[in-house]
Amino acid sequence: MAPSVNARASFYNYDPSQAVAAVCCALFGVALVWSTFMTFRKRAWIWAIQLLAITLEVLGYAARIASARDVDDLNLYALQFCVIILAPVLMAGIIYVVFGRVVFHVVPAHERTTRLLWVPPRWVTPIFVSFDIIALLVQLIGAVIVSSTKPTDQDAANKLQRGKNIALAGLALQIVAFGLFSIVAARFHFTSKRFESILQSSLEPTGKAGAVIVKGSGRLINSNWRRLLYAINLSCLFILIRSVFRVVEFAQGPQGTVMSQEFYMYVLDTLPIFLVVCSFCLMFPGSYVPYMGFRVPKNPPNSRELASQDSSGVALREV
Repeated sequence: MAPSVNARASFYNYDPSQAVAAVCCALFGVALVWSTFMTFRKRAWIWAIQLLAITLEVLGYAARIASARDVDDLNLYALQFCVIILAPVLMAGIIYVVFGRVVFHVVPAHERTTRLLWVPPRWVTPIFVSFDIIALLVQLIGAVIVSSTKPTDQDAANKLQRGKNIALAGLALQIVAFGLFSIVAARFHFTSKRFESILQSSLEPTGKAGAVIVKGSGRLINSNWRRLLYAINLSCLFILIRSVFRVVEFAQGPQGTVMSQEFYMYVLDTLPIFLVVCSFCLMFPGSYVPYMGFRVPKNPPNSRELASQDSSGVALREV
């Protein structure tokens, strides 16, 4: 990871490590296998977005292994750079969705107010996901410009500056939107205690480990649902750390300290994002709240239907 002494025109300011990239590829690969298994086991089809994000991480580090062998290959460098940059944006999007599902299942309808979440509850997911999509597209444009610019290109300095500014705009938008969401999620973590007591008074055991039913609603939910809020809030912190790192990286440019040492990327990007993945592997959303499909039923089945359709994916299974 020392500064590169390669005689070829490397796109890196150091000698990239194939071994470290291989370890990261393997770790994300294992997480992908486990997450895929849990997605099918719990029928949490919306989690396919997270599977896509983890797949991008695997592809990104696989491309980085190849790029470390051919440091002057623009296509490999651009591929690993863009994919690793963009995968966390998808992870942020699925966190918005999971948080919205928690609010839907835990908070009584009359309590779902703007005062509780600072934004209209029914618009929590659409608003933040919209910001996420815009940030994704802007970062993609910036990352493509930066990664595809050769030092020998005519007007290379201006191209790099333009790409850097575009990527910074996308990152800034993501940090502002995700920062606001993180505050909302952290605040809800504390205010949700009062809903926990309300829920406890209206729950009945189902005979399934970890699952209880909300009287009169036909909804099964895990009695330890607040554990999922820990995963959400920790993931928010990790993604914010990674986003701030990327802002510093783009602000400093190719000759900055961050881009001159490989370990910065692995410590401040790879590690936080892997911890996000691990958080949801340990506390899989489909184990805590029902209806992790692409749509939430407007009229949930009654309790008798849920009890008889254990394999339908609508009822919550045991953790």
